[in-house]
Amino acid sequence: MTVDTVPSPVRLKAVAAKGQPDPSPALEQLYRGFERELLVPLWTEIGDLMPQSPRSKAMPHLWRWDRLVELAGEAGRIVPVGRGGERRAIALANPGLGGKPFATPTLWAAIQYLMPGENAPEHRHTQHAFRFVVEGEGVWTVVNGDPVRMSRGDFLPQAGWNWHAHHNAASAPMAWIDGLDIPFSYYTESQFFEFGRERIGTTEMTTPEISRSERLWGHPGLRPLSQPDAPSATPLLAYRWVDTDRALADQLALEEEGHAATLSPGHAAVRFTNPSNGRDVLPTIRTEMHRIRRGASTVTQREVGSSVYQVFEGTGSVTVGDKQWAVRRGDMFVVPSWTPFTAQCDATGDATLDLFRFSDAPIFEALHAHRAHSGDLA
Repeated sequence: MTVDTVPSPVRLKAVAAKGQPDPSPALEQLYRGFERELLVPLWTEIGDLMPQSPRSKAMPHLWRWDRLVELAGEAGRIVPVGRGGERRAIALANPGLGGKPFATPTLWAAIQYLMPGENAPEHRHTQHAFRFVVEGEGVWTVVNGDPVRMSRGDFLPQAGWNWHAHHNAASAPMAWIDGLDIPFSYYTESQFFEFGRERIGTTEMTTPEISRSERLWGHPGLRPLSQPDAPSATPLLAYRWVDTDRALADQLALEEEGHAATLSPGHAAVRFTNPSNGRDVLPTIRTEMHRIRRGASTVTQREVGSSVYQVFEGTGSVTVGDKQWAVRRGDMFVVPSWTPFTAQCDATGDATLDLFRFSDAPIFEALHAHRAHSGDLA
């Protein structure tokens, strides 16, 4: 029996360095044998494979919202929505990830743009997804036949393998951000995708103020007894801004009254959760909203796993590793794994700095590999 041979991509070189064997003709001959047999010795790779702390290939980076919307608008005039492309979604490509359409090694973030009267056809995929609306009104996402209104500040999660389509019932274009675990599915080679109907039915093209999922699951602290099972992803398809805003405002008000209600002085935060079990809304993605009082700062934080932020409202500055940016409404930025992060709200004006955040923390928690550190990094 012969063994199939393939060209070897392995390239090894004997170097004189600490922790490496002394270069010699015998070592070079050994390395050529390793190359032919597709073998790589740990001693040549340990610095990359087992560093003392995470060293992300992703880089801190900022995308300006006004530029994203401008380019998405141009795409709206040129690129149709339909079978093939499926969505007019334009992904953020982290400059450290070789041009792939990935914001981080595990997270996809994109701006999606729908023109008036347009419909994005139905499909489903195993990747978990959500939509977050920083501005605009008039688009409905239809999940398994349930039309769900999309408005400013709304967070709309959607678990994998659920049929979904979008339609713009307004007279103006609308843009929002999509977040998915596409890179994680890509690297783990676990993706499935299926086309649905070209057009959804007339009854699904309605524009109800409240979706069926909200009528069933959207009552705080109350679980419908007709739904005994706890699904791994949230059955609630919309988390409305009015509720998020009230929760953040109440935390800051309680802090002013002397009660322990915030993460740190002037920093309120909430996590979107699955109403059936209290866990994250999606098995692979954690989503939160943070509000920083005028002039206040967050405590410096770093953690295993990556995050993408979008500025929902206000102005301020963010520091990610050795990068610092002034930010405003709509701007998006990446915090790579184990990279220090701090945000500060401007001291002038009356507005708070509101930040929407999504991360891959549930993946690392499930693997018992999550670690976080707050405060002094010395």
